[in-house]
Amino acid sequence: MELTLVNAMNNLLLTIDTPQAPPAWALLERELIKAQTAACERIFKKYFDDRGYLRCMPRWGGNDGSDDAIENLAGWPVLHALGASDSILGMYKLGWEGHLLQYTEAKTVEVELARDGMLYKEFPASLDWFHHGESMSVFNLQGLSDPNDDAFMIRVRRYAGLYMDEDSQAKNYDPEHKIIRSLFNGSRGPLMRKATALDWAGDPFEADGRFDAAHGERNFDEMLQHFEEYTDVVGDHPINLAATTLAVNAYMATGDEKYRNWLLEYVNAWAQRAKDNDEILPSNIGLDGTIGGECDGKWYGGCYGWGFTVVVPQTGELSDRNALYRGIAGFGNALLITGDRSYINVWRKMLDSVNANAKKIDGKTLFPHMHGDDGWYGFDELPYSQGALDTYYWSMDPADRKFVPPSEWLEFLDGDLSEFPVTTMEQEFESIRHKMQGVAADTSSQDTRLSDNTLQFNTANETCLTQIMMGALTPRYGEPLHARVRYFDPTERRAGIPQDVAALVEGMTDTTTTLSLANISPVSSRRVIVQAGAYGEHQVTSVELDGDEYPVASPLFTVELRPSTVSKIVIRLERYVNQPTFTHPWDRA
Repeated sequence: MELTLVNAMNNLLLTIDTPQAPPAWALLERELIKAQTAACERIFKKYFDDRGYLRCMPRWGGNDGSDDAIENLAGWPVLHALGASDSILGMYKLGWEGHLLQYTEAKTVEVELARDGMLYKEFPASLDWFHHGESMSVFNLQGLSDPNDDAFMIRVRRYAGLYMDEDSQAKNYDPEHKIIRSLFNGSRGPLMRKATALDWAGDPFEADGRFDAAHGERNFDEMLQHFEEYTDVVGDHPINLAATTLAVNAYMATGDEKYRNWLLEYVNAWAQRAKDNDEILPSNIGLDGTIGGECDGKWYGGCYGWGFTVVVPQTGELSDRNALYRGIAGFGNALLITGDRSYINVWRKMLDSVNANAKKIDGKTLFPHMHGDDGWYGFDELPYSQGALDTYYWSMDPADRKFVPPSEWLEFLDGDLSEFPVTTMEQEFESIRHKMQGVAADTSSQDTRLSDNTLQFNTANETCLTQIMMGALTPRYGEPLHARVRYFDPTERRAGIPQDVAALVEGMTDTTTTLSLANISPVSSRRVIVQAGAYGEHQVTSVELDGDEYPVASPLFTVELRPSTVSKIVIRLERYVNQPTFTHPWDRA
């Protein structure tokens, strides 16, 4: 092994020459990136036109609206940020621009909320963050690869302003009571009345026979029945905490403290509400700021709340639809921009408080997942675990793992299940094969296709590669990316792992990340920048290689891999100590 240390871009440069045959995981990883890219290109060619419009019948609503149209490209920005071809970024950007125009032009007739356009100011006119989060899960990750795009910079400021009382047409936020005033919110402002089934389901249409309703409804009447009980939307709900990602984006793009200040004001208000409610986030806050204020004082009330159990129209069965978990983004966002780990406590204490209401039935311990007028219900043998993985990932405290469901990924990081990287990628190849068969067999036409019909074919699976390459959580519901490491190509000056290079995060503790890097090329050297954190939020204090430790004192270091080399590096770091930024390494002062 040859090791040299020089100063490159004010960061440590390790030059490694340890020739060996490329490991199986490295070869599979490079091929999987290629396979996902090729499949995405096939999907885009079939289902999007030259304008970036999805080939479907545009509709408004919670089942098959604009959020589903762009969700067809979910994972594409992350795939590019991992190192996929620039074609992925180009298709995503075309699809994003296309869906903005397509759904701005599309208007409802009977649903008043969207009669002037389903999108307004390039944002949904008024819907809930269950669905906003799905649509913004694509845009919110564009900054990983493309932070200097002019349109992106304009939009991150505009979108955040919709929730910071900066837009006179979108009075979503009440700064006095520190609430988002309705579950329904957006560029046209909050819905300040009970929602109707029509508000959720969209205009009547020829559903039966012509379309395949992906949610199982057989006709439009059943679509209306699906939403009949989704009425109590006035007042704030934890799901609205997902809106804070808009402020994180604007802060990381501009550095303007106003975005940070608003985010913390809103998240801190929710943290206090949980404290005032026996450590459990209430699911309704009244317009006067009181817990349960729009639901007769019931802290568990409201649509998507702790007591939200509805009838499934097709079967008549009851379905529990507590969606509080989508609000966990707010506490992760606060942690990301402050490094204050007390934000983890909010969710940690809620998990403990909910599961403390377990009871014994027939010798089995059962845990509640819901709460209604008669107390806790929805008991199950599995603990209430929504957000448990996030909590453990942020803290890396073994005590926080007690409610985390079994995970092969975590077993691998523990040093067990060594075959996990190969088997999970093999499963991903099988998934791509199955989805491409579905694309080939799909005989639907544009006028018989809904926006959510094609979601099943998306091959940009974020979980597999983000876990093994970046030691990252899957970014869901509009959240930013929480990752241990990410990569940049200093030669091409772009985000992502360079050509022929593969990466595997093999272990993580609170203060270390074990990373293997491989150059599978037998001919060419490759250079890669390793960054601690998706946005440089972690600080590398040193790197250890073959028992020797070298100081770094930066969020970045660079590795040059000679042909056919593999290295294992232990990165020692302090987490959440740097202000996160979209800025790529070569643009930093």
